[in-house]
Amino acid sequence: MGLDPGERTIGVAVSDETASIATGLDSIRSVGPKKDVQAVSRIVRERGVEEIIVGLPRKLDGSLGPSAENALAFMERLKRSTGLPVIPWDERLTTVAANRALIEGNVRRRERKSVIDKVAAILILQSYLDYRSLTSASERQVAS
Repeated sequence: MGLDPGERTIGVAVSDETASIATGLDSIRSVGPKKDVQAVSRIVRERGVEEIIVGLPRKLDGSLGPSAENALAFMERLKRSTGLPVIPWDERLTTVAANRALIEGNVRRRERKSVIDKVAAILILQSYLDYRSLTSASERQVAS
């Protein structure tokens, strides 16, 4: 599962059974730390999620700002609630890329606002899945 936590909504994506393609789910309306974690935990149980990838919004220089600190606190609550591995994933410029993709797809501004977090979650999860796939392939080559 991939998450793009924001102030108002949490973008959600899940992978297929082969862990190769990320697909977006409806975003979660953020209502507070406890209820947000409960909502994510419910999806984790329903979907049989095995690990959670959370976008970590670093600044362009790599440092952590207030948004990243909030994401880290959210990740810690998710770990305690689900007992699953919760992996931070650098999401610098993910929202910019999501917005650009939606613009190129001729999605109207009002509609972009409603799906931007979902698309960002898809990009976060897909980049993690691609990384994991490439890492596994290179490890197999080294072992041969």
